[in-house]
Amino acid sequence: MARDIRYHRVYDSSPEDGFRVLVDRVWPRGLRKDDAHLDAWLRDIAPSTELRRWYGHDPARYAEFRRRYLAELRDPDHRAAWRELDELARRGRVTLLTATRDVEHSQAAVLAERLSRGGRAAT
Repeated sequence: MARDIRYHRVYDSSPEDGFRVLVDRVWPRGLRKDDAHLDAWLRDIAPSTELRRWYGHDPARYAEFRRRYLAELRDPDHRAAWRELDELARRGRVTLLTATRDVEHSQAAVLAERLSRGGRAAT
Protein backbone atom coordinates (compact mmCIF):
# COMPACT_ATOMS: atom_id res chain seq x y z
CA MET A 1 0.00 0.00 0.00
CA ALA A 2 1.35 3.42 -0.98
CA ARG A 3 1.98 5.89 1.78
CA ASP A 4 0.21 9.24 1.77
CA ILE A 5 3.00 11.72 2.53
CA ARG A 6 2.62 15.43 1.88
CA TYR A 7 4.63 18.50 2.73
CA HIS A 8 4.14 22.24 2.74
CA ARG A 9 4.77 25.38 4.74
CA VAL A 10 3.73 25.32 8.38
CA TYR A 11 1.82 28.55 7.86
CA ASP A 12 -0.57 26.84 5.44
CA SER A 13 -3.15 24.60 7.05
CA SER A 14 -5.54 22.27 5.30
CA PRO A 15 -8.29 19.96 6.57
CA GLU A 16 -6.78 17.25 4.35
CA ASP A 17 -3.39 17.35 6.09
CA GLY A 18 -3.88 14.32 8.31
CA PHE A 19 -1.21 14.09 11.02
CA ARG A 20 0.81 17.34 10.95
CA VAL A 21 4.51 17.13 11.86
CA LEU A 22 6.90 20.07 12.07
CA VAL A 23 10.32 18.92 10.81
CA ASP A 24 12.32 22.10 11.55
CA ARG A 25 14.89 22.33 14.35
CA VAL A 26 13.85 25.87 15.33
CA TRP A 27 10.35 27.20 15.90
CA PRO A 28 8.89 29.07 12.88
CA ARG A 29 9.22 32.82 13.10
CA GLY A 30 6.00 34.71 13.77
CA LEU A 31 3.90 31.63 14.52
CA ARG A 32 2.30 31.27 17.92
CA LYS A 33 2.27 27.73 19.26
CA ASP A 34 -1.48 27.95 19.81
CA ASP A 35 -1.97 28.79 16.12
CA ALA A 36 0.29 26.08 14.72
CA HIS A 37 -2.24 23.20 14.72
CA LEU A 38 0.58 20.65 15.03
CA ASP A 39 0.28 17.05 16.10
CA ALA A 40 4.03 16.65 16.63
CA TRP A 41 7.31 18.54 16.44
CA LEU A 42 10.25 16.28 15.61
CA ARG A 43 13.26 18.57 16.11
CA ASP A 44 15.67 15.66 15.99
CA ILE A 45 14.68 14.75 12.41
CA ALA A 46 15.84 18.15 11.16
CA PRO A 47 19.24 18.68 9.56
CA SER A 48 22.05 19.61 11.90
CA THR A 49 22.67 23.29 12.49
CA GLU A 50 25.97 22.99 10.63
CA LEU A 51 24.33 21.43 7.56
CA ARG A 52 21.47 23.92 7.61
CA ARG A 53 23.87 26.87 7.76
CA TRP A 54 26.07 25.44 4.99
CA TYR A 55 23.06 24.89 2.75
CA GLY A 56 21.53 28.32 3.31
CA HIS A 57 18.52 27.25 1.21
CA ASP A 58 20.56 27.74 -1.96
CA PRO A 59 18.85 25.61 -4.66
CA ALA A 60 22.21 25.22 -6.41
CA ARG A 61 23.40 23.27 -3.34
CA TYR A 62 20.26 21.12 -3.02
CA ALA A 63 21.67 17.90 -4.49
CA GLU A 64 24.64 17.99 -2.11
CA PHE A 65 22.38 19.03 0.79
CA ARG A 66 20.13 16.05 0.06
CA ARG A 67 23.12 13.67 -0.01
CA ARG A 68 24.53 15.03 3.27
CA TYR A 69 21.13 15.07 4.96
CA LEU A 70 20.41 11.46 4.02
CA ALA A 71 23.80 10.56 5.52
CA GLU A 72 22.87 12.42 8.73
CA LEU A 73 19.61 10.48 8.96
CA ARG A 74 21.67 7.32 9.45
CA ASP A 75 23.40 8.62 12.59
CA PRO A 76 22.16 7.68 16.08
CA ASP A 77 20.90 11.19 16.83
CA HIS A 78 18.43 10.98 13.95
CA ARG A 79 17.47 7.28 14.06
CA ALA A 80 14.91 7.47 16.86
CA ALA A 81 13.17 10.43 15.24
CA TRP A 82 13.22 8.62 11.88
CA ARG A 83 11.60 5.53 13.41
CA GLU A 84 8.90 7.69 14.99
CA LEU A 85 8.19 9.47 11.70
CA ASP A 86 8.18 6.18 9.79
CA GLU A 87 5.68 4.70 12.25
CA LEU A 88 3.39 7.71 11.83
CA ALA A 89 3.56 7.27 8.05
CA ARG A 90 2.49 3.63 8.38
CA ARG A 91 -0.68 4.68 10.21
CA GLY A 92 -2.04 7.09 7.62
CA ARG A 93 -1.66 10.46 5.96
CA VAL A 94 1.21 12.57 7.27
CA THR A 95 2.00 16.15 6.31
CA LEU A 96 5.55 17.33 6.93
CA LEU A 97 5.73 21.01 7.77
CA THR A 98 8.54 23.50 7.43
CA ALA A 99 8.87 27.28 7.65
CA THR A 100 11.13 27.25 4.59
CA ARG A 101 9.78 29.28 1.68
CA ASP A 102 11.14 26.93 -0.97
CA VAL A 103 9.61 23.67 0.20
CA GLU A 104 10.67 21.82 -2.96
CA HIS A 105 14.29 22.28 -1.86
CA SER A 106 13.86 21.54 1.85
CA GLN A 107 14.35 18.74 4.33
CA ALA A 108 10.59 18.17 4.18
CA ALA A 109 10.92 17.27 0.48
CA VAL A 110 13.80 14.89 1.22
CA LEU A 111 11.88 13.23 4.04
CA ALA A 112 8.68 12.94 2.00
CA GLU A 113 10.56 11.27 -0.84
CA ARG A 114 12.24 8.79 1.50
CA LEU A 115 9.07 8.03 3.47
CA SER A 116 7.11 7.47 0.27
CA ARG A 117 9.61 4.77 -0.68
CA GLY A 118 8.61 2.84 2.39
CA GLY A 119 10.90 3.29 5.25
CA ARG A 120 14.64 3.25 5.49
CA ALA A 121 16.15 6.63 6.19
CA ALA A 122 18.90 6.28 3.64
CA THR A 123 20.31 3.74 1.28
